[in-house]
This record gives sequence, C-alpha cells and structure tokens, in this order.
Amino acid sequence: MSLSMYRLSIPAFVRGFGVLSAYLDKADAHTQANGLEPEILVQARLSPDMLPLAGQVQRASDTSKNAIVRLAGIPAPSFPDTETTFAELRQRIGDTLDFFASVEPTQLEESAAREVVLKFGKMQATLTGEEYLLTFVLPNFYFHLATAHGILRHQGVQIGKLDYLGPFA
Repeated sequence: MSLSMYRLSIPAFVRGFGVLSAYLDKADAHTQANGLEPEILVQARLSPDMLPLAGQVQRASDTSKNAIVRLAGIPAPSFPDTETTFAELRQRIGDTLDFFASVEPTQLEESAAREVVLKFGKMQATLTGEEYLLTFVLPNFYFHLATAHGILRHQGVQIGKLDYLGPFA
C-alpha cells in the first residue's frame, strides 16, 4: 500500500503542532518560574535577521495550511500575523488544527500530480504536488519547528531532542 498525500502531510503537521504546543507550555512555565516577561520569549530570536519565536509559529502555520490549500485546490483561511502572547500563539495553532480537521483525505487524492507554481522573490519553481510536499513544504515546516526549538533552548527553556520528536503512540 502506498502512502497518500493526505497521510504524508496532515498527520505530520498535526504532530508538529503538538510539539510546538508543548514548547509553548514549557516556555510559559519557564517565564513564570524565572519571573520573566513572556514577551521576552515570544519575541526572542536566534539571530537579528531571523524571525522571533512568534514568527516561527506563524510560518509553520502558513507553510502547512498553504500547502494543503495548494494541493487540495481549496480556499485559504486567513490568519493575520498579530500574535504577541503565548495564548495567541496557542490560538493560532488551534485555528490551524481546526483547518486541518476540515480537510477530507479525498480532497488530496489527485494532488501528487497537480502542478504547483512557487514564486517568492527571485525564487520560482514549478513542481508536482508530490515534489512540492516532499522537497519544499516538509523541510520548510520542520525548519520552523527546529528553529523554535533552538530559540527556546537558547533562552534556557529545558527542552531536548525527545521534546522535538514528540510522543509516540
């Protein structure tokens, strides 16, 4: 039995957002235990030219939801990038998960062969849906998860590799 585009995408995204949610819980607890303002972690970044933690959550959300939109040919929900608190980031994750819950596996059945055209500044590419998911979307999604991990570790939040991998059934 081959893997479907649905199976390769939505469950991976849902699992990743479970990891991000756990990170936010640990970050929130870290700020409370250490008397820090939560905004310090929400706006923390690894480098001045990189997005802060809030931006990493927002990009993980945008990358994953827009992938499903492109692959399924369905309308995109709009999430403005206005989150500045842990609660708002949790809501963003919840809204993204609600969107995934609304997608039926049948909506992605023909998406492996669907043409996807990407245009980001100077970068332009035309890919099949399968190429798009495997060579652009998933690496990009995990980049933002790993960067969120790095930001929080750099700020002293006690998370490690097992947190990144998440729970196993």
